[in-house]
Amino acid sequence: MNLTTLIILISIVLLVVFYLIGRTIYSRGMRFRNQVQMSYVFTNITHELLTPLTIVAASVERLRKTAPDNERDYDLMELNIARVVRLLQQILETSKSQAGELKLRVSHGDVMTYIRETALTIEPLMAKKGLEFSVSCKPESMMGWIDTDKLDKIIFNLLSNAVKYTGTNGKVDVDVSTNTRYDKVIIRVSDNGIGISPDKMKHLFTRFYDGEYRKAATYGTGIGLALTHDLVYLHRGTIQCQSEEGKGTTFIVELPIKKNAFSSSQIDESLQINPEHPHSNIVDLASILNKPTEEEESTPLPTIEDEDEAYTLLIVEDNIELLMLMKQLLQQYYHVLTASNGVEALDVVKAHEIDLIVSDVMMPEMDGNELTALLKQDPDYSHLPIILLTAKTQDEDRQESLMIGADDYITKPFKLGELQIRINNIIENRKRIRHIFQQQTTEENLELIKTTSPSADNEFIERAIRCLEEHLSDGDYDREAFARDMGASASTLYNKLRAVTGMNVSGFIRNYRIKAACRLAQENPELRVSDIAYQVGFKDPKYFATTFKKEMGIQPSEYFEQLRGQ
Repeated sequence: MNLTTLIILISIVLLVVFYLIGRTIYSRGMRFRNQVQMSYVFTNITHELLTPLTIVAASVERLRKTAPDNERDYDLMELNIARVVRLLQQILETSKSQAGELKLRVSHGDVMTYIRETALTIEPLMAKKGLEFSVSCKPESMMGWIDTDKLDKIIFNLLSNAVKYTGTNGKVDVDVSTNTRYDKVIIRVSDNGIGISPDKMKHLFTRFYDGEYRKAATYGTGIGLALTHDLVYLHRGTIQCQSEEGKGTTFIVELPIKKNAFSSSQIDESLQINPEHPHSNIVDLASILNKPTEEEESTPLPTIEDEDEAYTLLIVEDNIELLMLMKQLLQQYYHVLTASNGVEALDVVKAHEIDLIVSDVMMPEMDGNELTALLKQDPDYSHLPIILLTAKTQDEDRQESLMIGADDYITKPFKLGELQIRINNIIENRKRIRHIFQQQTTEENLELIKTTSPSADNEFIERAIRCLEEHLSDGDYDREAFARDMGASASTLYNKLRAVTGMNVSGFIRNYRIKAACRLAQENPELRVSDIAYQVGFKDPKYFATTFKKEMGIQPSEYFEQLRGQ
């Protein structure tokens, strides 16, 4: 190879290398530029959202003064405004951290008291999940310099993280201490939750890393711990995590509290820490929401035993505010039971007579899809209609829920009126079935079930009719005896009959007795009303006449007269 060829080859290689380096630098520059632009967009959007939220908050405050009767609704509004504001502030702080614009402003005061009072504001979150919660400060009081805004976010994120990953009836502890020189505060947040695997630990403080929230069936944004890490280091402190899978996690935060640890631009001499006003205000609305209003106390709920129209709904939702809002709306029309997750819902279904279930999808312990799958696979409960609520908007999520067996699917945010319409559609269909069942003869009903229902339902109704026919004249044959003869629990029998015929157990027995009375009258029109009443299990002919008119729309004496005139 001559010198000229070698020079040309070297030149080509160098050009390729320089091109690749230039392309890489350009790509990185564009990514950085896009990140900066997106951060700018997020910051602007967040600021824009905070303004209307402020207006909404002011409007709620004004309404509270001018129309004080709706106190519970105002509490709900203010709580959720505060939640949205907190999330937007997290986004703002994250954007500032990415841009290197986070600023520290420390002030002087009782550090221990402030930390204790701030941690205790989160106690309602612990109580809601049934967690044992303790806060210990040694010494109980100690003066120092901290940025209360940043420290508030650190404590809130660590404790809310502990709540997410600690099971019901678990334990969360906050232990605050100092070192031998009294120039640092050491905060330990410990839980006995699911723990963190070693491979997850190295990504723990990575922004937008979603951790184990799906495993714990909870929610995560990937912002909280990453922002906490940034805030701790901004405060010139350190943060460590110790964890063991299945046993729990401990976060250890060390923060300097002496004045000489900070620059003059970071010190605010004019502001004193007020431990009585921590930034985090987690309102405990559970007692307020569960306390009935005067109107609710004066209006007793209809029960299944009282009237056939009283359908029973089970609402399953882990957000207590949304749960109580739905209950407040729907209990005007239905008997409403509640549960906060799928495990609780299963217990309610087995203990009560349920007509329809409305369930959130994303919940701790057992989510809505798991609950639906379990119920639809169980022959005792497979007929129960289930409406799922979810924040997931992808078509594949909807298809997954419908394939599992959900009868309807509503995406959040939704209007409560829309939910009521969906429920009413299912209930009205039940009422139409009941109306048809009441109007037709027993033989016509069996033919209807054969053509419209699964064979298992057909066999179930045929068996139910045989049981009633065998005990037709027994006036003491009630729902408990009926369920026993059917080999089912009272709730299972109720659910099956309600699903197939639109009637509850008592209504089904009553309807069958009246149809049997009509059959006997057609066979022998000369029988007296009282004779037929006793033959179909009525001890009181007057009650028989009342029930007959309710079912048939005519007095039995008139019905018999019509038969005799034919």
